[in-house]
Amino acid sequence: MTDPAPESQPTLAQTEGTRLQPGDSFPEFSLPDAAGDLHTLGQYDGKYVVLYVYPKDDTPGCTREACDFRDHQMLKQHGAAILGISRDDATSHRKFAEKYSLPFPLLSDPDAEFLRAIGSFGPKTSYGKTTEGVKRQTFLIGPDGKLVKSWLAVKVDGHADAVAAAIDQDVKSRGQA
Repeated sequence: MTDPAPESQPTLAQTEGTRLQPGDSFPEFSLPDAAGDLHTLGQYDGKYVVLYVYPKDDTPGCTREACDFRDHQMLKQHGAAILGISRDDATSHRKFAEKYSLPFPLLSDPDAEFLRAIGSFGPKTSYGKTTEGVKRQTFLIGPDGKLVKSWLAVKVDGHADAVAAAIDQDVKSRGQA
């Protein structure tokens, strides 16, 4: 049984300043990719969505993370939709995706409106200095549009494995194995 779409998807205003919990409906978004095509959560109904938030195109950690998601066989077997999101513009995303043959969309949120709403932009501490910026986080959204799991302080190495394991666990808990 599915919830009616209009009432089940929280708005950005409803999620601003709150931390999404597993089982919560993930907020709808409409963000452009490198080609200017808009992507919404609704267009991925029935699929697992890995929404990974990263600070900057073509930097060492972000490149490793993108390539790990690109190459992970278990994520491919599950048919998971992988979406990267940062504040970078379409030109930067296009160059980054072409350079590393990334087969998934990189979404742009230059004003960080959506990133703020999901808690992925704000104060962060690096090397003892507090700045405001994009936080490396990942959200695993189930085929029903609900949050399965979030990683709020991602360490790149082994992260794609952890996401794949969470999908495996969720598939088993839903009795789909």
